[in-house]
Amino acid sequence: MQERRMNENNDWGSIGIGAMIVFIALILVAAVASAVIIQTGEKLQQNAQQTGSDTQEEIGGKVTIIAAWVGDQSDCDGDSDGDVTTDDEEDRCITLVYELAAGSEPVLESQVSWSITCQDNGGNTQRVWGSFDGFDANLNQQGNVPQATMNLDTVNVDGSEKLEDADNDGAADDDDDTLNPASVYMVTLKTSADDETGAGHSPDEPNMAQGECNPVLNEKHNLLISIVGGGTTEEILSYTSIDEGALII
Repeated sequence: MQERRMNENNDWGSIGIGAMIVFIALILVAAVASAVIIQTGEKLQQNAQQTGSDTQEEIGGKVTIIAAWVGDQSDCDGDSDGDVTTDDEEDRCITLVYELAAGSEPVLESQVSWSITCQDNGGNTQRVWGSFDGFDANLNQQGNVPQATMNLDTVNVDGSEKLEDADNDGAADDDDDTLNPASVYMVTLKTSADDETGAGHSPDEPNMAQGECNPVLNEKHNLLISIVGGGTTEEILSYTSIDEGALII
């Protein structure tokens, strides 16, 4: 009788030890699982935050084009000297009306770059480019020839200059190079440069290897606009008419 009770006690002891081992194992498994779940959750959160940030930059940090049309097709930068040589009047332009996309932060005009690509008659790719920080029309009538840009300066949508009081003299007479969300702007882009190089003349053809993508009836040119650290806007310029003022987007 006593021996049977001892056997029963041993059995119960073995069962208890086994249960304790299983319990400890379950705790360890739960701890490992919890650690994995926490690490996975943190990683997913980091990925989601990064994706959200990238999406914000891609969607918000870009330019939205409101309208575009064929601009001046003769001396669009207004630098003609009025003599018989008209090479300084051969530059042509298109004009864009644009704003920063919703969610964008303020950016500098110099941080916005553009390029237009097209095919010439020989099937070769031509490209012109610049930034949205340019120069005022008629600037080089004063002999100050801009040779490093292919666009006029960004202005307000009504054509007035963007000015601010940068030198704190109490007058808003300094060039404002900041683009702000919820504001609409206008910029004129050269599709070709003028290149008067005769004696006594100063060519304003940019010193970069620019091509030529002038408006041609029934052609389509590719326009890219990019913001540093932001997104890129791509549009097709469709020339169903090359008359000045004809819409191309």
